[in-house]
Amino acid sequence: MRKPDSLKALFLGAALLLASGAVVADTTIKPFSQMTNLDDGWEPLEFPKIDRHTTYRLIEEDGTQVVEAQTSNSASGLIARLNVAPGDSLILRWRWKVSNTFEKGDARQKSGDDYPARIYVAFEFEPDKAGWFERAKRKTVEALFGEELPGNAINYIWANQLARGKTVANPYAEETMMIAVTSGEDKVGEWVTVERDIVADYREAFGEEPPRLRGVAIMSDSDNTGESATAWYGDLELNP
Repeated sequence: MRKPDSLKALFLGAALLLASGAVVADTTIKPFSQMTNLDDGWEPLEFPKIDRHTTYRLIEEDGTQVVEAQTSNSASGLIARLNVAPGDSLILRWRWKVSNTFEKGDARQKSGDDYPARIYVAFEFEPDKAGWFERAKRKTVEALFGEELPGNAINYIWANQLARGKTVANPYAEETMMIAVTSGEDKVGEWVTVERDIVADYREAFGEEPPRLRGVAIMSDSDNTGESATAWYGDLELNP
């Protein structure tokens, strides 16, 4: 079942904040290679009205423990909650691999808003910079979830049609920007290492300095396209 169109990105943000209790002031993302189980530093990220969830499990590949994600007409993720002042520069580094991209995948279309692998970075909401409609929309969702929602977000995606290096607004919510850091079939089946300065990316995407970083999630989803893929995620590192 698809996420409601007008609230797709907000549901992701709501799930990000609902997944645990009080926000912790921690800059460390627990490495997958050091986890004893999937609850060790990361938490499930699931959506209302979606009963088909992506399957995540710890596996060993080439002597290193990684997370394997299998999605088939499904959507869910794993999240690490943070409360970090970005400063002048904040480097997010990870590696990932996918079995395939989605034939119907297109980051510019709601029907194609699925990715075999993505990294979701959520920032604190700044109400004084939001318009009336945005504040009203958030109040509606917050009434449903009982939690404050995050603000702008960056999604680093393994894209299909969107060229590597391109940035577009999410088709469901313009406050979420999609950055194609890997694209197409050329690297399918291979480990790809990605390093991004999320402060520089935020400035480029939104034209201003970023507020506090509130969380990072991995997600492999295919509920819009109805397709299937397997992805593998290595450790995520966050460094000044």
